[in-house]
Amino acid sequence: MPHQDLSPDVALNSRHLEKALQWLLAGTDWKTILFRHDCTWTPPLLVRAALLWAWSDEQTLQERFVTTHRLMAHLFPHHGPLAGSSQAFMKLLRRWTVPLVYLLTTALRKRIRQTLPRQWESCGLVVYGVDGSRVELPRTQSHETAYAPSFKRSIRKRRHRRQRTRTAAGAKAARVPQMWLTTLFHVGTGLPWDWRIGPADSSEREHALQMLQDLPEGSLMTADAGFVGYDFARKVLGSGRHLLVRVGANVKLLRKLGFVRESQGTVYVWPDEAAKRLDPPLVFRLIVAQGPRSPISLLTSVRDPKILSDRAVLDLYRKRWGVELFYRTLKQTFGRRKLRSLSSLNAAVELEWSLVGLWGMGLSVAVELAKAQVPLSRISMAGVLRSFRRLIRDYRHPVVRGQTLCAMLRESVTDPYERKNKASRDYTRRKKERPAGSPKITNATSQQIDQARRLKLLNRG
Repeated sequence: MPHQDLSPDVALNSRHLEKALQWLLAGTDWKTILFRHDCTWTPPLLVRAALLWAWSDEQTLQERFVTTHRLMAHLFPHHGPLAGSSQAFMKLLRRWTVPLVYLLTTALRKRIRQTLPRQWESCGLVVYGVDGSRVELPRTQSHETAYAPSFKRSIRKRRHRRQRTRTAAGAKAARVPQMWLTTLFHVGTGLPWDWRIGPADSSEREHALQMLQDLPEGSLMTADAGFVGYDFARKVLGSGRHLLVRVGANVKLLRKLGFVRESQGTVYVWPDEAAKRLDPPLVFRLIVAQGPRSPISLLTSVRDPKILSDRAVLDLYRKRWGVELFYRTLKQTFGRRKLRSLSSLNAAVELEWSLVGLWGMGLSVAVELAKAQVPLSRISMAGVLRSFRRLIRDYRHPVVRGQTLCAMLRESVTDPYERKNKASRDYTRRKKERPAGSPKITNATSQQIDQARRLKLLNRG
């Protein structure tokens, strides 16, 4: 972080913690947030408390609030007494989390570009990865009402389900409430950029489209095989962004359609329904590479290999897997595999501030390591979390020489030792994912070529 180590006369860990919070909140415009005149909280104080509440390692939400309230009273003794009820604190967060998180994430995005200019672009483009994951919830009536899957299935899937006999225990397990979290993250830094939360059967493609407006013009979105589809791709490309997506056996591609000047690898996505609506074909470049177990087929809307080479395409797709590392950090390291809130409204608040808190810690360590010219791929989020939680736990303790927050963050790196795969051949993985397969590629028919030519002339006119 850009804040410097403090002078020797300030001897408590709490001072370093407040400097970290002050740096994260710098540049946030609070003018649009107005609390009631009799409210003891202010927007900056509430955001500080919410971040400390998310960073705390206490086992219950009540204990997190008690720790946070005690620390806030120590950091701001001249402000006056803050509301001492966890119920009042959660009620205030439920009311103001959406606008406060919006202001804070807007400021954090600007901070990424300002403080990490070398990591802003990857292979000459601003690249983002998108993926979804589920977060478990306690089995309460509130969660089952708000987040349980609706069990809307296609006819084909319903026929397949009829072949299985579902036991009562299996049916009950299938109704376990879960949140669906779709995250958009910045590939160059590995930091989150935006997210959407919904029920367990939410559409991650719909979530991704909702987040398009917050991406820079001309940026590249990378995604796995779950984000295929003509309508989805057309909306992404129509917004002025590029797309890099893996395709499998469920995708049909056309060659030699003649809609554009073609080169090696030029393919088209043009389903029959789109052609009937007189929608134009989507033009992509196909790159095929050998993966660990099967070939990998990638489509990108960046058709010029001089702008984005085949090797760069493969490199960016590999970096997209950083979102999997982010989810592992969120669930395992940060302990958010299962949320603790019993209310659906409180669970959304808990997850929102957990994501913002993880983003804030990640940005803090990224800036420190970038100044030390350490690759951001070596960040140890476990070490970062220990550093922040140590200051929260020992906020009244004097600072140990050489163990300021900045110093501890600079040491939060993984060792360079390359470890071998610990998977045992005697214990196979329970989850066996089917290979995506290869897309079906056919040459365009004469009828399709004629229709594409007419459509091209129509668009010119």
